[in-house]
Amino acid sequence: MDVPLYLRPRVDPPLASLLGAAPFLRSLVDALGSPLNVLLPESVAANAERFRAVYRRHHLAGRVYFAHKANRSSALVRRLAAEAPAAVGVDVASLDELRHALSCGFTGDRVMATGPKDREFLWLAARVGATVNLDSVRELEQLAGLVRKYGLSRVDVLARLSGFESAAGHGGAGTRMLSRRSRFGTPAGEVEGLLAAVERHADAVELTGLAYHLDTTGLEEKGRALEQCVLLMDRCRARGLAPRAVDIGGGFGVGYVADAEEWERWTTALSEAVLGGRPPLTWRGHGYGLRNEGGTVRGSVALYPGHRPDAGPGYLDELLSLPAPVLGRGPGTLLLEHLHDLHIEPGRSLVDQCGLSLARVLDVRRTGEDSETYLVRLGMNAGDVSLEEHGVLVDPVLLPRGGPEEDDEGPVGVHLVGNLCLEADLITRRLVFLPRLPRAGDLLAFVNTAGYAMDFHAHHAQRQPLARTVAVEKEGDSWRWCLDEDYWPITHPGGTPA
Repeated sequence: MDVPLYLRPRVDPPLASLLGAAPFLRSLVDALGSPLNVLLPESVAANAERFRAVYRRHHLAGRVYFAHKANRSSALVRRLAAEAPAAVGVDVASLDELRHALSCGFTGDRVMATGPKDREFLWLAARVGATVNLDSVRELEQLAGLVRKYGLSRVDVLARLSGFESAAGHGGAGTRMLSRRSRFGTPAGEVEGLLAAVERHADAVELTGLAYHLDTTGLEEKGRALEQCVLLMDRCRARGLAPRAVDIGGGFGVGYVADAEEWERWTTALSEAVLGGRPPLTWRGHGYGLRNEGGTVRGSVALYPGHRPDAGPGYLDELLSLPAPVLGRGPGTLLLEHLHDLHIEPGRSLVDQCGLSLARVLDVRRTGEDSETYLVRLGMNAGDVSLEEHGVLVDPVLLPRGGPEEDDEGPVGVHLVGNLCLEADLITRRLVFLPRLPRAGDLLAFVNTAGYAMDFHAHHAQRQPLARTVAVEKEGDSWRWCLDEDYWPITHPGGTPA
């Protein structure tokens, strides 16, 4: 077999310490079953503080809103609810997320309502005093009608924009550039109609800021959008409105793979395999968006950038320091000069290193009589750990049940498959290299799954159980745990008062 192509995960403390407590993790799976999600609530608070440190570095005010859709956990939301109200809020994208946030301790004034909204969602958001991030004039009119009908207080709203156009050259000269299309938000070119509607409904809503949604990780595109929002805030003030905040959404990213060279080596090998220059790296030659057309690689790789040196708070810091194309000053400086607050809505990056998903190895067999690769069937399915659904490629960590045996092979390539009666139930489409061949009863730990991969696609297909979720906390040299729904920040896991 060729040299193993590892994509080993980035593991920071305290997640590294938890992985080192293999007997504790095995006892959890023995008691609660496979699959099992394990969360570290204190880590989400530490991540929030890292984002707040960037605010302080740029002398900015505003709030960090956790994008709840990234994880369904009660423990994570309750832990964030215990943070300073002015510093941390929650971004909810559905009626049930709003109800959950309120039940976990958030008050309405710390809630940002985003996403597609029905009448029930809008009514409850208005009733509890949440800020509503509006996508359209129609949504505004529906909200205003509910406020009047039910005699509610004026609702704070943000106007969410998309489709920003700006010039590449300084001072407005140069090539006109349009940000990529989004199904969320009002095109920036139609902002006058949205502002006129805000004025018509001034008895029901108050414009407190502008927001944008961009489906990109590009710093320059986000920097242009932020600058355009600052310029549009001036237009709002000229109309007699008084917005005070710019909400730049999320998309700050996570670095999943520890070693940049491993990531570069694997992506290069993928292109070689698609061209037939090396054995396939994937199940049935899946190309992750690449294809061979007459000896040339075509298409674009549909993968999340596994290694990211600047992600999360570091990405925000870089964005705020980026020179603005028209005004020439960094977005952080522009916000400070105009006395604007900054709101952000991190999801994946706020729960970075906050959890892992465990699965028991059920069966191991060769893919063919003469094959050097194996099928490893796990006590989970692709919906339980949807890393690949989001284009994230990273190796699991093998936690053996017992010690090494004499017949253990060295590094070995395996395909990880799930427990559904479906050919398509693949935990990984790619060939995963492990330090040795797993055995039935071993555990595989999928690290850093708290952001979207843990429960976003989980389902009850074939009546297979959903993963239970526990919250854990280090106590001296040992670990304590409780069920996710039983965690409260005023007690340690296990129910002992803090």
